[in-house]
Amino acid sequence: MRYNADGLVPCVVQDAAGGEVLMVAYANAEALAATLATGEAHFWSRSRRELWHKGGTSGCVQRVLSARLDCDHDAVLLAVRPAGPACHTGEVSCFRDGAGGGAVVELEPGGA
Repeated sequence: MRYNADGLVPCVVQDAAGGEVLMVAYANAEALAATLATGEAHFWSRSRRELWHKGGTSGCVQRVLSARLDCDHDAVLLAVRPAGPACHTGEVSCFRDGAGGGAVVELEPGGA
């Protein structure tokens, strides 16, 4: 595992059933160890500077079915079974338009 200068690795969280990307969060070694030990997603909260059990307060836990490293070993893909919405806005995914997401720019073929 290759962590960044802050000791973190990005985690892409994907719904195992449908393949939708639910969220991106960061984990340190402690969070990854907790994830493997419990089978539920744990991350490192960069704003609160503490370990974060996803759904520990809301009940919207993410049961981890698999964890895979990318080819450079500097990112993790978690396939999960969510027990509710992933986004703090109540949306299923942080990348849905209702969650404030959507395209930042529209890309056109051949455009700069």
